[in-house]
Amino acid sequence: MADPADPVRADRWLWAARFFKTRALAVEAIGAGHVQRDGKPLKPSRLVGPGDELTITVGQQRFRVVVRATAQRRGPASEAVRLYEESAESRAERERLAEQRRLAAPLGADLGRRPTKRDRRRMEQERGRLGG
Repeated sequence: MADPADPVRADRWLWAARFFKTRALAVEAIGAGHVQRDGKPLKPSRLVGPGDELTITVGQQRFRVVVRATAQRRGPASEAVRLYEESAESRAERERLAEQRRLAAPLGADLGRRPTKRDRRRMEQERGRLGG
């Protein structure tokens, strides 16, 4: 059994901490520059250990976490949250953005009726422009 203080590969830790569903997705995110350690891009094979500060971008959400422990295997979510500590500013910013998204009117809400085929095509085109 591995010691929770032993460093592990970044992709394995991200997967075990449940930021990504698969290690392949974790590797892809790291390669795209969505995971940084101390403000510098990280490689999937780099070791992370307790005390490392990571910035992780998953979709539109950004997490700033400090690694508290490591794990070789993926366990239940209740154990995964013990592997890191999210900063208060990070949590507040994510909650603020979630509230903004919740309160924003969805595309097509201004129609007041069921969208026609033309309306739907226009909304899909707008959604593509917005990156949604």
